[in-house]
Amino acid sequence: MTSMMLATEGFGLNLDLFETNILNLAVVIFGLYKFLPGFLGSMLERRRSAILSDLKDAEERLLEAERSLSIAKEELASAEEKASQIRKDCKTRAEAIRLETEKRTVEEMARIKQGAASDLNAEASRVSAQLRREAALLAIDKALATLPGKLDKGAQEKYLSQTIKNMGTD
Repeated sequence: MTSMMLATEGFGLNLDLFETNILNLAVVIFGLYKFLPGFLGSMLERRRSAILSDLKDAEERLLEAERSLSIAKEELASAEEKASQIRKDCKTRAEAIRLETEKRTVEEMARIKQGAASDLNAEASRVSAQLRREAALLAIDKALATLPGKLDKGAQEKYLSQTIKNMGTD
């Protein structure tokens, strides 16, 4: 191992080609220069194609997502409009039901009042008829009590049958 060193201490330059592996390095560098561009170039081209394909797929998914979002926004607006219309219809229906209920309540109260008035009139008529009968019976009893002294027996019978006959026609 003979080496030719220019400097004896520290850093020096070794010019022995076999010891420094300059030939080996030259062969490796030449091989890399000749074969690496094709190998790395095809790998890089495949990788570039894959990245471009992934980007294209991502762009297509983005466009599809934007279309879906647009459709969803339209459907949301439509649903909100329908919900608003349903709320409005419900309020209208509730108001109509409330008014109908109030109307029925007023009609039922009027019917009950009229029924009570009819019952009152019927009771008043019944009491009035009862009072007329009682007054008539009292008048007859009084007349019968006073008549025997004033009328003879034939006149009493005639008057009594006439009164009974008049009472039956009422």
